[in-house]
Amino acid sequence: MPNVEIELNPVDFITVGTIGPKGRRTFHIQAGRRSQIVSLTLEKEQARALGEAIAELLDDLTTRYPDGAEGKIKLSEYNMDLRDPVDPLFRIAQIGLGYDEIRNMIVIVAQEMLILGEEDDPEAVQPGVVRFWGTRAQFRALSMYAGNIVKKGRANPRSNGRLIYYWT
Repeated sequence: MPNVEIELNPVDFITVGTIGPKGRRTFHIQAGRRSQIVSLTLEKEQARALGEAIAELLDDLTTRYPDGAEGKIKLSEYNMDLRDPVDPLFRIAQIGLGYDEIRNMIVIVAQEMLILGEEDDPEAVQPGVVRFWGTRAQFRALSMYAGNIVKKGRANPRSNGRLIYYWT
């Protein structure tokens, strides 16, 4: 299995979006630089947690480095739609965030989820890694939009697509 390593530094755009009807949506994080578009699949909870973690990081950065703050973000100024083709490179197992103080840039590091077969040597197989670098403003917009996308799910979030019986 080839080891994929991609670094988009910096991204022209970064977004989170879904494909499919409520209850069966597939979540994607997507970024692009010039003509290269990279899409990854993630879980709804990963999208929610990523949005919250970005907001927390940006709030901390604004306190520590107010000169580089992103200012008021208007989502209407950003094209947050997924771009075609949405052809996921891999499903995300782990996501990390980082900050480069010198460049005032944020990075998302996404690691591939590996599903090993019986014949696969776990020591020989390395997960793919993708890094998306962007500005604080781009990541604030991503954080806000991720929260909106996650909230667009079912009207009753307890209904997870399974039939539930209640006896009283």
